[in-house]
Amino acid sequence: MRVVVIGAGVVGSAVAAGLTRRGAQVTVLEARTPGAGTTSTSVAWVNANNKTPQAYFDLNHAAVWAHHQLPGDWFFPTGNLEYAVTDGHKEQLAARVERLVGMGYPVERVTARRALALEPDLVPPPAGAEFVFFPVEAYVQPLRLLGRLLGEARDAGAVVECGAEVAGVETSPSGVKVTLADGRTFAGDVVVTCAGRWTQRVAAMAGAQVPMLDPAVSGTVTNGFLVTTCAVPARLSRVLTTAGLNLRPDGGGRLLLQSLPLDGRADPAVPVPPDVLDAMLALLPDVLRGTDGAAVERAVVGQRAMPGDGLTVAGFADPGRRVYTLATHSGVTLAPLLMGEVAGEVYGEESPLLAPFRPSRFADGTAGPAPTPARRPGQQ
Repeated sequence: MRVVVIGAGVVGSAVAAGLTRRGAQVTVLEARTPGAGTTSTSVAWVNANNKTPQAYFDLNHAAVWAHHQLPGDWFFPTGNLEYAVTDGHKEQLAARVERLVGMGYPVERVTARRALALEPDLVPPPAGAEFVFFPVEAYVQPLRLLGRLLGEARDAGAVVECGAEVAGVETSPSGVKVTLADGRTFAGDVVVTCAGRWTQRVAAMAGAQVPMLDPAVSGTVTNGFLVTTCAVPARLSRVLTTAGLNLRPDGGGRLLLQSLPLDGRADPAVPVPPDVLDAMLALLPDVLRGTDGAAVERAVVGQRAMPGDGLTVAGFADPGRRVYTLATHSGVTLAPLLMGEVAGEVYGEESPLLAPFRPSRFADGTAGPAPTPARRPGQQ
């Protein structure tokens, strides 16, 4: 089978690897360079922590375990430690823990002493704080994960074309033809679109309706600040989530910072404002010792690939089963699972995990409304 994959982010690379495992002849078309889209601006927190409804939780929960089956030097299965100080956060955390325990998700309530054993440089919060540890959660270095997946695809014969901006997708009873902006064409039996936040435009070329939220107008639903510090002499081993600041290691002593309360000012059209950087750095010493005087190495506005109803899109978008469309907010978490599930579907094996997420829900009106901005301590 000849398959054209559009997009070489972490999702497209996973799909390409999965298809080559099946023996497909794969061509990957990337408009810029691999990982240049959403993958390079992701928190890369592997979790199913606050994923709803049930079908979306099940999909992400299975994906967490898929990561554990694909270990490598990009994967850090050190868990997620969250603490709550305010009454509102405590109530929200307690309700989430109860729900997750009922669904079989590993959760541990821990004491302040245990929390400090997990993270010795944690600044002890006020007395009465509540701590929860999610032991199977992890973080990844996303471009290294992408390199692992795309490398497997290349090793198995996949051809990766960079600077390949798609201008047209035509289907026929015998196959599909993808035309690039420079006039080149690529033929296949199936095309799989993994174009991230550009999915709506690419899918429309094949006559498919897959609405995506526009980062330029949707505010905190799709946009958020991500700040990487210079190396600091602080110990941090895992994802740490609090009401004001989320952080994780980012290699070489660096820390990746996210502050959801500040995301309302995130605008992908302008640089991160200096006072936002100052505010995030000011929060850091109150959470982690050894970070006084931390400086910013990189600051970006992360833009999430968010389908119109906030849920993953996966499935054939045309009656002839020539155009398979894949889009998700949880790309890093789902990638190792999608590697096998999507390849199976392309070869005619329906995935029960993906069945609730067909693109047809937008055409038949069953898709729900766009999500409201999440105001919770952390997000993938």
